[in-house]
Amino acid sequence: MGVYLRPTSKLSAEAVAKMAARDKIGRASEAARAAQRNRYVQRLIEDQELRANLITAYAAARSAYGRMSNGKPATQALFEDRKLQRELKEMAHALREASGALREPPRRHRRGGLKRALLLVVVAGVLAVVLSEDLRSKVLDMLFGSEEEFDYSPPASTADAFKDSSQEQTAAAPAG
Repeated sequence: MGVYLRPTSKLSAEAVAKMAARDKIGRASEAARAAQRNRYVQRLIEDQELRANLITAYAAARSAYGRMSNGKPATQALFEDRKLQRELKEMAHALREASGALREPPRRHRRGGLKRALLLVVVAGVLAVVLSEDLRSKVLDMLFGSEEEFDYSPPASTADAFKDSSQEQTAAAPAG
């Protein structure tokens, strides 16, 4: 039984660099896909309040770190520096809010609810009154009472009275 050995091929430096680059791109794209599937990353992308809490916590922690590394011993800074204590409290509060937001399901924002329905009813009622003559008369009757039916005859106009008086004057005047 013979053993066949293949001659080893030597890869050029360019070929090795291309394969390494492909491998890096592949790993980066796989990491991006995994991040997209991660529910925490999705929540961070979608929830503006969560992002604001994390940014607040980061800013407070950074400021607190700057105050602690000013040359004083850390214990002295923690006990004596009121600004540092306030920043640490702010950081803890923001982190507590962010962790609570991550544990809760995302909030659905309501779109108007009762106010929107009430506005819709008012607009529909106004349109119905404007467009329907029967409904309009019923509403006016309810508001101001029903109108009484009466016959209206206008008074004699001044022109008619003037004609009558001129005819009387011409009849009374002598001819001649």
